[in-house]
Amino acid sequence: MMLEAKNVHKRFEGLEVLKGIDLQVEKGDVVAILGPSGSGKTTFLRCLNFLEKADQGELIFDGERFDLHTASRKDIARLRKKTAFVFQNYNLFLNKTVLQNVTLGLTVAGKMKKAQATEIAVRALERVGMANKLESFPSQLSGGQQQRVAIARGLVSNPEIIYFDEPTSALDPELIGEVLSVMHQLAEDGMTMLVVTHEMDFARNVSNKVMFMADGSVVESGPSKAFFESPKEARSRDFIRTILEARQ
Repeated sequence: MMLEAKNVHKRFEGLEVLKGIDLQVEKGDVVAILGPSGSGKTTFLRCLNFLEKADQGELIFDGERFDLHTASRKDIARLRKKTAFVFQNYNLFLNKTVLQNVTLGLTVAGKMKKAQATEIAVRALERVGMANKLESFPSQLSGGQQQRVAIARGLVSNPEIIYFDEPTSALDPELIGEVLSVMHQLAEDGMTMLVVTHEMDFARNVSNKVMFMADGSVVESGPSKAFFESPKEARSRDFIRTILEARQ
């Protein structure tokens, strides 16, 4: 087991948004976290990477245990070296070029020499189809291009797992495909990914596992094929039916 989350709880001002979430992820898994807005999906993902502090819960990563409420800054920093996080709104530095955005973590946090960092960054940008935009600034790029740069920034640290928080939700419809294509290729390459998404085709055809959440709880989890073809829970069936009706 690469990653296991146990009994994750989180409250915001008295409102319980995570009510004891459990998840198991094997190396190479692509797990789609689905559910209606407000179900706690993003909060759960952020708790796993300590962007939010859970009120209770345990994370086991590569056999090492972390308390999601009391982990030290040193432990969190060590864990984050094994992970990458791709945000909904790219989080690029607007005053830096594509290449600078992707090399920054390597040269500043990783103390890597600029030449080596540049070589690694260019390879990552090639992987996402952005090597022809090294000297461009974010304002000169489409949203899809910016998100592909953000994915390249995550790849340069050679993470064991990438967390994606609704990576296409801020994009115009015609730009979604280019980002999903990159993610599909990463999955084909064996990258372990945990993806909060509303993209049902991606969840059905690219992910191998689904975790469906509602109201801060896991309603159903299991293989993607089984979830979409024969969901066990009425709440899951209602969700899938609503998605299908919205497309018509």
